[in-house]
Order: sequence, then C-alpha cells, then structure tokens
Amino acid sequence: MKRLFLHSILAGVISALLGITYFTIYQSILDTRFDSIVNMGSIAGASFSGCLIISIPYALILRFKKQEWVGWLNILIMILSFISILGPLNMTFPTEITGQQLFPGLVVPTHFFPSLTFFSLSPFFLTKTKVTATNKVR
Repeated sequence: MKRLFLHSILAGVISALLGITYFTIYQSILDTRFDSIVNMGSIAGASFSGCLIISIPYALILRFKKQEWVGWLNILIMILSFISILGPLNMTFPTEITGQQLFPGLVVPTHFFPSLTFFSLSPFFLTKTKVTATNKVR
C-alpha cells in the first residue's frame, strides 16, 4: 500500500507540473487569459485529487488479490476521464471573457494528465515477480 500511495503522490506531482506547464504555455502562445475560470491551483488540486482517486480502486484490487481486473479498471478510468471533458465543453462564460472558443483546447488535455501519468508510472511501481530457470512466472 505504501508503494501505491507513493505512486499516486508522484503521479499527482508530475501531472500537476505538466498541467501547469501546459496552462502557462497555452495562455502565452495564444494570448488568452482564463485565470478567472481556471488557475494553477485548481490544476494542481485536480491533478493530485485525480491521482489519489485513481489509486483507491487499485488499492481494493490489491487487497482482494484481483490483479486480472487491472485492465478493466484502466479502461473504466479512461472512459471516466473522457466523460469528464463534457463539463468544460458545455460551459457558459461571462461576457467579459474573450477567446471563449479556445477554452476547450486548454482544459480538455489536462483532464487526461492524471490518468496518463498514473498509467505511465505504473511499471515502476509494480511488484516484482520471480522468474525461474524455466522462464515460468511464479
């Protein structure tokens, strides 16, 4: 469980850094300002909480020794990540916000950063299996 907690914290840090970097670059290149709607703190918080939430069903899978469910869990997480973009796509903006059509391009990719980072770091946190001389995994 300690490995899983460390995995989710590290994934949250990396995801937050990626999201903040993307947010900064996107706004500077396209000269937009969406700070009143989304800011660095909300991106970091969503990244951390997203990775911690992802780790909960993984902890249950480990606890009940159902590793064969990991693939299905990953698919479910990606489906939920995709569903989460519907909120920003249907959002209405205050009239003083200019460049509203650029907002989805800013927030939609960041919805996938927690899951992609968590999945990318998974091989580094998997438990080691022993391989015998006959190449059978125990």
